[in-house]
Amino acid sequence: MEWIHLLIQGVLLGGLYTLFATGLSLMFGIMRLVNIAHGDFIILAAYVGLVVIDVLGIDPFLALLVVVPLMGGGGYILQRVLLNRTLGSDILPPLLVTFGLSIIIQNVLLEVFSGDSQRVNLDNGLDIASIQISEYISIGVLPLIILILSILVIVVLQFVFYKTELGRAFRATSDDQDIARLMGISNKHIFGLAMAVAMAVVAVAGVLLSMRTNFDPSVGPSRLLYGFEAVIIGGLGSLWGTLAGGLILGVAQAVGAHIDPGWQILMGHIVFLVILVIRPRGLFPRSID
Repeated sequence: MEWIHLLIQGVLLGGLYTLFATGLSLMFGIMRLVNIAHGDFIILAAYVGLVVIDVLGIDPFLALLVVVPLMGGGGYILQRVLLNRTLGSDILPPLLVTFGLSIIIQNVLLEVFSGDSQRVNLDNGLDIASIQISEYISIGVLPLIILILSILVIVVLQFVFYKTELGRAFRATSDDQDIARLMGISNKHIFGLAMAVAMAVVAVAGVLLSMRTNFDPSVGPSRLLYGFEAVIIGGLGSLWGTLAGGLILGVAQAVGAHIDPGWQILMGHIVFLVILVIRPRGLFPRSID
């Protein structure tokens, strides 16, 4: 029973890691962009959510209706104004630019909000509520909601990519930019929309993170690392693989924490390295096509 409870807790944690990884997977799958500032954008979304909740006095879940469009619109502008200029055969320029963005975001957040740890308070007690399955097994309500939302995000994105005109444009641009351009598709506009979708997912991840745990301006790189590991475990560009990678990483960390509290993060890294050695392209390698 104890190990079943442990497995459940790991899967619930993996739901949050899936949200961390999905935006990263979208950026790479469509634009071949490795965004070093991805984790810092997650923390930025968490702070935006915190401000929206405090200023408007609304429920944290309702704050998503404000934060998601803000982050999505900001992502489109960022891609069109800055990041599109860095894309090309050389991967170094986007890496350097996003690394610079990471430093800027961290320092701006530090200046505005200080280095104190923050967390969104849930007045309804949702963060401590749980469903008791048996004497030894309980499921946290908030982690369960996060897991359900992460699966819902994957389902919606799968629908967008395979059932809509926008999705076909995404896949065409990902496959061959030159041919897509000849077919009348504006690569710059499509990349901007891809970043907008990715940042919308980042917004969801950031707001849910702010509900589940404490955060401060310096924790962005660790969120990037968890997202990166989940993407690599699942397979680059595969949305369902990203979900699997997030769940595997969450379970690995839960098992590590059970063995020894100091092993929680280490166990996730060990599983990542083992899978990378055995399956260098991940468990479910697949392009968004």
